[in-house]
Amino acid sequence: MELDRDLLSMQEARNLVCAAQKAQEIIKNFSKEQIDRVIDFMRQAGETNAAKLAMMAVSETGMGNYEDKCLKNYFASHHVYEFIKDMKTIGVINEDKKQHMVEIAEPVGIIVGIVPTTNPTSTVIYKSMIALKARNAIVFSPHPSAIKCTHEAAKLMNQAAVAAGAPEGVIGCMSTVSMQATNELMKHPDTKLILATGGSGLVKTAYSSGKPALGVGPGNVPAFVERSARLDRAAEQIIIGKTFDNGTICASEQAIVAEECIADELIELLKRNGAYFLEAEEVQKVAKAVILPTGGMSPQYVGKDAKFIASQLGITVPADTRCLVAPLQGVGPQYPLSHEKLTTVLGFYRVRDWQEGCDRCIELLESGGIGHSLVIHSENKEIIREFAMRKPVFRILVNTPSSLGGVGATTGLAPSFTLGCGTWGGSSVSENVTPLHLINVKRVAWPVREPAELTIPNYIEPAGIAAMAQNPVSRQSEMSASPALSPDMIRDIVEQVVRRVHSCKN
Repeated sequence: MELDRDLLSMQEARNLVCAAQKAQEIIKNFSKEQIDRVIDFMRQAGETNAAKLAMMAVSETGMGNYEDKCLKNYFASHHVYEFIKDMKTIGVINEDKKQHMVEIAEPVGIIVGIVPTTNPTSTVIYKSMIALKARNAIVFSPHPSAIKCTHEAAKLMNQAAVAAGAPEGVIGCMSTVSMQATNELMKHPDTKLILATGGSGLVKTAYSSGKPALGVGPGNVPAFVERSARLDRAAEQIIIGKTFDNGTICASEQAIVAEECIADELIELLKRNGAYFLEAEEVQKVAKAVILPTGGMSPQYVGKDAKFIASQLGITVPADTRCLVAPLQGVGPQYPLSHEKLTTVLGFYRVRDWQEGCDRCIELLESGGIGHSLVIHSENKEIIREFAMRKPVFRILVNTPSSLGGVGATTGLAPSFTLGCGTWGGSSVSENVTPLHLINVKRVAWPVREPAELTIPNYIEPAGIAAMAQNPVSRQSEMSASPALSPDMIRDIVEQVVRRVHSCKN
């Protein structure tokens, strides 16, 4: 009798966690030298197979483009490795001589990695490397639309790790995928942490699984262009950022907000870089096709190039078109293209000045990108600082493509494909996730003071305390008329009480 597919997937999930648990018991005892060898082998495998995995991802998902996925895979292998290779994740990682304390790193244990269809192979390379750098086994749950390429990436990473001395099963991946199996992975007793990248529904499921989880939120990144910006560079950087891998990175630009005084010039420069500005009726046509009535994006157009979208909708565009730009007047359900669009479509807003631009950016973020990222093109340091202070995001990127700056490719941010949005965006972290988020830290603490040093001042009278206990109402009225105690006096009172307790015990 043929077994039910969901039952098969759940059994596979249990088998993978079982294998990962055996591997975890071994790898948790690896030395720094052993781990360094493992992740170096993984780096080499990622670099060598970057093109192969890129081709598989584009062929299977139909999202993004081959060249950019090659770069993403190489970035996840080479640049992530260079950033993490010298991190202290094993044994003593810090010694504070002043506070007489030593910090020791321990692995968190088995990690479940949720993989999105937009970045199916680069995410696997990145998560595998940061997991093993922290001495953790990891099991992946692919998106149903990217099973083959995700599984192949995990297999290559596991083979490289094992060749370097890691235990078999240290990196596993589902081949029969179902929501039940993913839940089984997340809720399994041996799973210790969930590293979730994907749709908001799946990320919420990870957070509600009862296990610790590191997840991300939607982007909806505004790109504000201020009058002092180098407009030619700003136009070029925005189009590069939005069209990189056909807009599949959650940190990619979603709307341009431009000051009125430079808007017309910016539009001409954007056109020179491949932007096609939609007419009013074309805006409605694109909005209806790309954005679902629920506010989410139609999977049919995720990661597609601009000319494909235009051809599907009967819109004639120039041969060099790289991005469709929709002039908009507001934000919200009545303006569907003001939402996050993981494809080659941008919104465009005109504002009177930077203050109005600031308000418009906040509107866009609050409609579905709070906590994530914002990019500003400006040479005015004061305005950049104002944006940084006022915006409800944790990545403020300056004069760079947002998609590449957010993941740390063109900025000094940690190279990462898991970008935390903090509590504002429903995430448990506000930074780019690294191996340091995948370790436990235990602390050995020596005394920095003796109990006898915990003294209190002489002006505390034991007799007065006893009197207050006998006649609390009278004593409280006296205290209310007394001058307020300073913080130093309160500390001294507490110290005196502690000293009296110790003396009573002796």
